[in-house]
Amino acid sequence: MVGEKKWLPYVLLLPWAGGFLLFKLYPFISSFVLSLTNRDDEFVGWENFAKIFDPETYYGGLFLNGLKVTFLYVFVTVPLILIVSLLVAWVLSKKIKAVGAFRVAFYVPTLLGANIAILILWRQLFEKNDGLVNQALNLLGIEGVNWFGTAGGSMTVLVLLRVWQFGSTMLIFLSALKNVPVTLYEAATIDGASKTQQFFHITLPMITPIILFNGIMRLVDTFQVFNGPNVITEGGPENSTRVLNLLIYQVAFVHRNLNLGSAMSCVLFLIITVFTIAVFRSSRYWVYYQD
Repeated sequence: MVGEKKWLPYVLLLPWAGGFLLFKLYPFISSFVLSLTNRDDEFVGWENFAKIFDPETYYGGLFLNGLKVTFLYVFVTVPLILIVSLLVAWVLSKKIKAVGAFRVAFYVPTLLGANIAILILWRQLFEKNDGLVNQALNLLGIEGVNWFGTAGGSMTVLVLLRVWQFGSTMLIFLSALKNVPVTLYEAATIDGASKTQQFFHITLPMITPIILFNGIMRLVDTFQVFNGPNVITEGGPENSTRVLNLLIYQVAFVHRNLNLGSAMSCVLFLIITVFTIAVFRSSRYWVYYQD
């Protein structure tokens, strides 16, 4: 009977395999082929890649600026998400009243954050004249900020939006914190270690595998941000929030240059791959596994 069902796992994998081939692998190969041709479907080799890295060309300037903006966004947002979600998870891991309600409240933004209506609402919160954020600042005697009038203000709004959606990362951290052996804390307490020392010398080392997992997931996810910059800032002011994913969309589908857009998407894929591999390679120096 067991031998007769060896085919069953492969049958169960068919839906996933079909979806992967149709919606992942085929578009990826098609995009790479497009990146090596021009609008007349003539093979041009690496010409499109040379154009997007040439600062003297229009698209090259946009692409290099998009790289800078994307790196800034990722390297500010990812650490903030990890720090905020870990601190909130640590607080919620304690025995406090209505902890379940707090967990739900902190997780809800993750479900709503990508909703277009929420993005529009977020933009309204930071409007210069009638936004709730500036109204609150005025009540404190602080002059309102023109959030969308400067590069720093616009980027701050986008970063805050992404950090606000820390719920899923927090829940994973919360699960990891619950699995840290209590005996370690008891032994440290007997030895006279403070709560701060226990956090840095017991808690953090024990959850480093989860920090690695959350870091990789947030890194990949943040590199591909699109909805926020598209709806809230539209890439402005002066391209200061035009991240690569938004630029790729605009080049490919607004300017109708699928070849250059495909070349940009291939470079973005390569960047994500390189950073992911680099983080995995670095994990041997800071990730602790109990076994």
